Amino acid sequence: MKITFLGTGTSIGVPQIGCQCEVCTSSDPRDRRLRASALFEDIATTDGGEGTRILLDCGPDFREQMLRIGMRSPLDAVLITHEHYDHVGGIDDLRPFSYEHALPLYADAYTCEHLRQRLPYCLVNHSYPGIPQLQLKEIQEGERMQIGSLQVIAIGVMHGKLPILGYRIGNVAYLTDMTELCPSSLPLLQGIRLLIIGALRHTHHLTHQTVEQAISFSRSLGDIPTYFIHMSHQAGLHAIEEQKLPEGFHYAYDGQTLYID
Repeated sequence: MKITFLGTGTSIGVPQIGCQCEVCTSSDPRDRRLRASALFEDIATTDGGEGTRILLDCGPDFREQMLRIGMRSPLDAVLITHEHYDHVGGIDDLRPFSYEHALPLYADAYTCEHLRQRLPYCLVNHSYPGIPQLQLKEIQEGERMQIGSLQVIAIGVMHGKLPILGYRIGNVAYLTDMTELCPSSLPLLQGIRLLIIGALRHTHHLTHQTVEQAISFSRSLGDIPTYFIHMSHQAGLHAIEEQKLPEGFHYAYDGQTLYID
């Protein structure tokens, strides 16, 4: 399975508009972070088919992210973690991926309701030409889905006081915007081989884990390679902070690709 980090930044992105800090003025491309999103691809098929491609969240930078990687292959599904704008603001731009068939969007009940309110023209019973053809699928914590060749499990996490979803795709867990894991979801993470987790900054935040809290959570699961996402400019310069991390921990960056069996 191939994982591409499309965006690794927090809701405001990095650089932050108007900010002159050393991160926001850095010339290192790893310090330029679009809003958090990832592409999971199982491209090994025995029948010569297209494989399976799943998008994790679809924020306001989605169009630019697709152009950056030259995406031409179809998407099989979109997994939405929650309804905040930095995770759903690009849904209208899914239209090129829904010309031939309706594209499934998976989300919990709360998120589905908010998406229907925000995007009624995309999520209507009687659609019209030119809009994205989307099929909203309501799921809940612990639900298992087979999407093409990939098995997906919805993981319950808390984003401050808001229950949201993370996802396990194969043996990889993707947990963004998390402050704590719902206890009932702990067994669903057994046996993972890679953890992708939000790590906003070094100082406390009410609705996000710090880098240090993310390290602690990862260690509570075992010795698992871990990549941090959803970082603000306060997480520091990539080149410096990456060197400070314990072995097995990494700052992900936009455009980075990983491969895992």
